[in-house]
Amino acid sequence: MIKVVICGAFGRMGTTIGGIISKEKDMQLVGGVDIKEGTFFDAPVVTSDKLSDLISSVKPDVVIDFTIAKAAAQNVPVAARAGCAIILGTTGLNQEQRKEIDEAIAQGNVPAVISTNYSIGMNIYWTLLREAAKRFSDYDIEVTEAHHRYKKDAPSGTARTILQILQEETGPREEVYGREGMTERGSEIGVHVIRGGDIVGDHAVMFAGNYETVTLSHRAYDRSVFAEGAVRATRWVFGKKPGIYGMKDVLNLS
Repeated sequence: MIKVVICGAFGRMGTTIGGIISKEKDMQLVGGVDIKEGTFFDAPVVTSDKLSDLISSVKPDVVIDFTIAKAAAQNVPVAARAGCAIILGTTGLNQEQRKEIDEAIAQGNVPAVISTNYSIGMNIYWTLLREAAKRFSDYDIEVTEAHHRYKKDAPSGTARTILQILQEETGPREEVYGREGMTERGSEIGVHVIRGGDIVGDHAVMFAGNYETVTLSHRAYDRSVFAEGAVRATRWVFGKKPGIYGMKDVLNLS
């Protein structure tokens, strides 16, 4: 039985993941962390300053974090020091926060899966995108992403991964965020961010050449696609050797 604690328990992703885990026969939801105390799916939820005590009490095998960058930078080191495996889906981390998290995982000698997107479809999409970027490296490139009105980081973590892939495969290019006024297009990658309503997650990359365009896109219709991927990663990371892995390892896409 894999015992799990979820940080961000009352958030959109935390609640969705909790609902799935509570029904899994080989998993047990033993606790959660959020900005207020309570219960979810019959498991206790405490504030983040009590995470260490919660871990000592319920002894989870895996701690899942879908919170905000500041909270994740505090939660992950606590969990790693306690010897818990980590599933990190929080985006918007700056370089210093990511460095602290990586060091904590290394010092804790635990396995961790870190990804900006846990959708199986998106991870396969990234693989297809990498191949396309090699083939269309001389085309103009435009990236568009859209999320619900409450998403704070922009561009999304998924879009940042898309941009990283494009930069790696097409060579260094300036990233221009939106355009206004008299602007002549150069060799830049255009980036466009949309926030509104309850959009779960739309991402598209357009390669535009003379007389043709090729667009690769991914649309998530429900958060369950991310949650199912996180649960799959939770099952996979249990018992793995210490180190930092990605969803490409979980899905054997390396």
